[in-house]
Amino acid sequence: MSARRSTSLRDSSAESERMEGTGSWDDWFKLEVQHPASRSVSHHANYKCLLEAERVLVEGRGVVLINTDEAGTLILTNFRLIFLTQNTDYMFSLLLFKSEGTENIIVLGTIPLATIEKFSKMVAKNQSAPRHSEKTPSQRLLQVIGKDMRIIVFGFRPKTKQRRAIYDGLLRCTKPSRLWDLYAFSCGSFKFTNANPKVRLLNEYFRLLGKGFCRASMDMINNGSYTMSNELWRISNVNSNYLMSPSYPFALIVPKSISDDEVIQASNFRSKGRLPVVSWCHPKTGAVLARSSQPLVGLMMNMRSNTDEKLVAELCSQLGDEKKGRRKLYIADARPRKNALANVAMGGGSESSSNYFQSEVVFFGIDNIHAMRESLSRLRDYLDAHGTTSSDGTLSLLRHGGWTWGRGNLSNMSASVSTLGDSGWLIHVQSVLAGSAWIAARVALESASVLVHCSDGWDRTSQLVALANLLLDPYYRTFTGFQALIEKDWLAFGHPFAERWGMPTVSGSSDRPPDLCRQSSVGSFPLPPMHQSLGSSAPPTPSSSHAQNQHSPIFLQWIDCVSQLLRMYPFAFEFSSAFLVDLLDCVLSCRFGNFFCNSEKERQQVGISEACGCLWAYLADLRSSEGRSHVHSNPFYSPLKHNGPLLPPAAALAPTLWPQFHLRWACPTEAQAGELEAQCRMMSIKFSKLQKAKEEAEKKAKETAIAMESLSAELRNEKQLSSSAMALAKRASKETAAIKRAIQSLGCKVHFASGGDTTADIETIPLKTSQKSMFSPSTRESVGIAPHEDKSDLSVSISVAADDVSNNPFGRVCDTLCPLRTRDGGCKWPDAGCAQLASQFIGVKADYEALDSLSIYEGYFKTVSTV
Repeated sequence: MSARRSTSLRDSSAESERMEGTGSWDDWFKLEVQHPASRSVSHHANYKCLLEAERVLVEGRGVVLINTDEAGTLILTNFRLIFLTQNTDYMFSLLLFKSEGTENIIVLGTIPLATIEKFSKMVAKNQSAPRHSEKTPSQRLLQVIGKDMRIIVFGFRPKTKQRRAIYDGLLRCTKPSRLWDLYAFSCGSFKFTNANPKVRLLNEYFRLLGKGFCRASMDMINNGSYTMSNELWRISNVNSNYLMSPSYPFALIVPKSISDDEVIQASNFRSKGRLPVVSWCHPKTGAVLARSSQPLVGLMMNMRSNTDEKLVAELCSQLGDEKKGRRKLYIADARPRKNALANVAMGGGSESSSNYFQSEVVFFGIDNIHAMRESLSRLRDYLDAHGTTSSDGTLSLLRHGGWTWGRGNLSNMSASVSTLGDSGWLIHVQSVLAGSAWIAARVALESASVLVHCSDGWDRTSQLVALANLLLDPYYRTFTGFQALIEKDWLAFGHPFAERWGMPTVSGSSDRPPDLCRQSSVGSFPLPPMHQSLGSSAPPTPSSSHAQNQHSPIFLQWIDCVSQLLRMYPFAFEFSSAFLVDLLDCVLSCRFGNFFCNSEKERQQVGISEACGCLWAYLADLRSSEGRSHVHSNPFYSPLKHNGPLLPPAAALAPTLWPQFHLRWACPTEAQAGELEAQCRMMSIKFSKLQKAKEEAEKKAKETAIAMESLSAELRNEKQLSSSAMALAKRASKETAAIKRAIQSLGCKVHFASGGDTTADIETIPLKTSQKSMFSPSTRESVGIAPHEDKSDLSVSISVAADDVSNNPFGRVCDTLCPLRTRDGGCKWPDAGCAQLASQFIGVKADYEALDSLSIYEGYFKTVSTV
């Protein structure tokens, strides 16, 4: 493969002429020869694609992205390398381009500075035309290799200083000597702030101990009141000042029967003071998953610690039935047995099952960080060589004038395919998956406790423990649980992210200028075969040994394992593969501070949570706009389908390449293999819209029903009022008739005018002349009857204005005739007693008329009385 790829860039004379001959570079862009960094800042301010606090440092125009054969503008900022172009006529534009206003950002050519693993200058000669080699200038190339599986090559016009300016800028910015020179500190927390990670760690501890109803706070941490416990385990603050173990978190879950003094004694027997502590406990069986570092058994492997043995024995708590005795303990050493024995020379080693009660030691045989680093490098070269497009700009199927698969030869094709296996990456992934599945099965099926460790307990141990947690607890397969898992078993327990990703450390931060040769990973990664004969001018290989290179994709490998589980159990995870890719991109970019430094202690010293933005808040903000329909959400997620542990059989643990991550640069079309997931998400979006429309329709129907009920209630009230009015009318009619009869009995005639006036005519009844009154005038006066004249009748007409009386016509008649009427016209009924006077008056009048009609002399009564 090396021989085939070494001449691929020069075999095509047409390509060479396009880039160097006949002045084709001038046809793409008119270049400015002066140093790009000398341009005014006002020109840089026109870019709309810049993020918060992102500044343009260097700019080069007329640069060609060799991978895609596109020309544009290459911009170096304090955060990333951006490649812009106005030309979108490219067959992969739908996959590789993201439009932001009028600036088309080529995603392949845009890479954060922290994601760059190494870069080098190269010179490509035009070997197809040796006679004109002196006249034709060489191609000035800049190769950029990323930690995210991409290899980018930029081409610059000869006789310009643009490549030099970009190269020098990358030397200054990609490997800053001080931690606070990273972009995350310039950007600040902005709007992506979150609670202190120590608070979130305590909340997870409370959940594990069955105290989920308690909520942690900074006050609780400051006063040390977080030391809660249950029947078996307790939270200890013995490491609150990080003196016992600087790489452990401030709070630890230990057996309740072990005192803090014993915890400190046990830490002296473990590497880096990382004693066995509980990472997860089964809520029903009491089985635990614990972690630690290797024991310090010494050169003769005869060193022991009674306190360490007692602590490990307490991890095997009593089973539910006392007759069954204590549970079994498995001590899982993640290293190969030979590596564990090799550590004896440095005082380390492994446990002896005879020294630990009812235990069994198992070796998983997972290779160290150096093997993982080299394996990923080989996989990256394989994908670049056999992908759809390569960093040399040619299609893999047309390279060398034929197929890259051995020019169609079947045996050579098989050899090319075997190159993927030679990288060893999938074998390493399978080893981690198998070890984690074995651990989960022991805890779930045997109710046994498992203690996991490697050498220092922060690389392979974190992989195995975190993945076993993911298999055992459905909570960790949700968004919030996955965050809690990473913050607990990766961040709090001290995985050295700064060393593994090549970021500045707290101890290494200083004011000295960056070393131009500070690319320890450059020497350990050989250049791809296609570039070995291109005259590379990369910085010289550092003198440091292979073992001193601490860069390794341990966390990336763990995320790859999670993606394999997501492929096997698509209904068990709330998040999607796209979420894992974006999570990795954020971690590699160093845009947020969550994964800075090597331990919780260092992040607290720097004040990361206050000075930098929070990655989790950023990802949550992305999902908040679309909810379940967001690309980060798994449309197949069904929590009830897998509400228990996931126990994959060994036959199912056959990993494949992770398309969304491994193939997205080399094979962009094939990386979009999740068509079913995309269609399901579209259906989910449509269903969500229909569900919202249904909810709105139901809401409107409910509002209509409420309005109808309100109208019905009003109608019922109107009917009641109408019935009451009818009753009042009937009652008023009866009262009117009664009043008429009463007034007519007084000799009055009452007329109700339609205009509201009331007229009452009072007439005397004509008397016969032959009849004499039995009462004398004095008697009549005494009873209150006024003497009347000899006229035939007496007519009195009284008119009362409508506004002086009430609206009731009967009230108006009453007010007209009432002798007890007040000045203001108000009626005193029934307190006035006018009804009683009226009835008495009518009785007296009737009696008077009856007596007056009799012709009896007064002497008759005298005679009767005498008798």
